[in-house]
Amino acid sequence: MITMTNITKTYEMGSQQVHALRGVDLRIEEGEFVAIMGPSGSGKSTLMNIIGCLDVPTGGTYMLDNIDVSQMSDDEQARVRNKRIGFVFQQFNLLPRTTAVKQVALPLMYAGLGRSARTQRAEAALTVVGLGERLHHKPDELSGGQQQRVAIARALAVEPNIILADEPTGNLDSQSGEEIMTIFKDLHEKQGKTIVMITHDPEIAEHAQRVIWIRDGLISELVS
Repeated sequence: MITMTNITKTYEMGSQQVHALRGVDLRIEEGEFVAIMGPSGSGKSTLMNIIGCLDVPTGGTYMLDNIDVSQMSDDEQARVRNKRIGFVFQQFNLLPRTTAVKQVALPLMYAGLGRSARTQRAEAALTVVGLGERLHHKPDELSGGQQQRVAIARALAVEPNIILADEPTGNLDSQSGEEIMTIFKDLHEKQGKTIVMITHDPEIAEHAQRVIWIRDGLISELVS
């Protein structure tokens, strides 16, 4: 599903160049659950942004479902994101005065679905993550773990091939974090979702099938 060949990413910082990725080769198969780990500044967030079509590489080739997305325009990458990728972030990124069902339905508006279809799909996604009884609750009426469940449901509602999770348990206590990881494992094992997760926590990474270590912009270790 994901094949990266000699991916580089260089940022211009004033008169200096920062080499965030220095030639990454990476392959992730359809249906895998992969964790990406590395110290601060290792390039893992840059790698995630390129996988998620939020950024383009400076060099190299990125094939997603046999489509070369490394040279796409911003609009073309936006279409890929909307159709193929669901995002879950450490910050839940929820609208403060909006109910759970409306939060989840919002991305479907950009996909062109009618109101009834949006609501039905949002309710179904919230039910999958165990919030079928909390459809009309706002963020301040939900715990941190429940807010992250809303964020996962929002990612699921677009029916993505890939879920990208950036430190999804970083703002949660250990029990809530384990509950979130149980949801990810179910999505992987029961729905066959491809999941790519950034984490700094080795215990969270253990839930994945494979751990990829990145250091100084290079893949340093692949652990099955």
